[in-house]
Amino acid sequence: MQETRLDTARIRAARRVIDPVFLDTPLYRCEALEPGLGCTVSIKLETANPVRSFKARGTEVVASLLADKGARAVVCASAGNLGQALAWSGRGRGLDVTVVASRFATRAKLDRIRALGAGLELVDGDHEMARERAAAIARYDGIRLVEDSLDIETCEGAATIGLELVDTAPSFDTVLIALGGGALATGVGHVVKALAPGVEVICVQPLGAPAMTHSWRSRRVVTTDSTNTIADGVAGRHPIPAVLDDLLLVADDAVLVQEASIIAGMRMLLDHAGLVVEPSAALGIAAILEDRDRFADRHVVTIVCGSNVDVDAYHGWVDAAPILGS
Repeated sequence: MQETRLDTARIRAARRVIDPVFLDTPLYRCEALEPGLGCTVSIKLETANPVRSFKARGTEVVASLLADKGARAVVCASAGNLGQALAWSGRGRGLDVTVVASRFATRAKLDRIRALGAGLELVDGDHEMARERAAAIARYDGIRLVEDSLDIETCEGAATIGLELVDTAPSFDTVLIALGGGALATGVGHVVKALAPGVEVICVQPLGAPAMTHSWRSRRVVTTDSTNTIADGVAGRHPIPAVLDDLLLVADDAVLVQEASIIAGMRMLLDHAGLVVEPSAALGIAAILEDRDRFADRHVVTIVCGSNVDVDAYHGWVDAAPILGS
């Protein structure tokens, strides 16, 4: 494998600075899902932690390095999960955390950022506008800007999930990874391709937020003017060139799925796994639903990456979804 920006030795070292509460998350075969999907399915559950997403694996690395350097403040843009994670990691290390988010972000995520003690600034636009504002704050105040996926710590923190997969999973041949900015996909993909190269790495993105998938297919950065998806956690419009370069080295495929399939995946995870998940976390199940023949007779691991969801919106989605696989 050609070299990505990531380093396997640093990824192993990252486990030593990440709070154990975020490590060694549940990994199990979910037989109840299999009749409806037509393949063997294992779940890597990244929601059973204090911030209910995988993001703190990366922010723990970032915050640890900043604290070691004597930093006192940090800012990031977030759709919600990164902000919660940075607030949690920063609070434990004495960092003053500011999060910039869209005013239209999921309310539950914004409320939790505030509850964790971070300063929250809202912008009247989407995540890309929040990124611009966070960068401006960093320049004006002279503080560290944490850029998810661009900052290698966020990728290598997420990559510790890959270590747990290859070290503890029974034989599996496919891993399905939600694709947004790319930290999760490049991190897990790097480890899998380095240590289990026969496993197929498939990234999944909503049809309504396809920028990174189009970029992967075109082998160049492709931007979009807007997004239209309930999966707010992966709804970026401007892929980062360095992240795309890494993704091109570790992803075997990138697929787009429809909103109806995402909602059906959320309903299946509720009905057959007892899991309440946010839309981004159901992308892997959605991919199987849309192409059962491709995954037939395979052993697929899907990373359930977050469960921060607005309760009313969640019920509006899943209550209207058909019951599958029963």
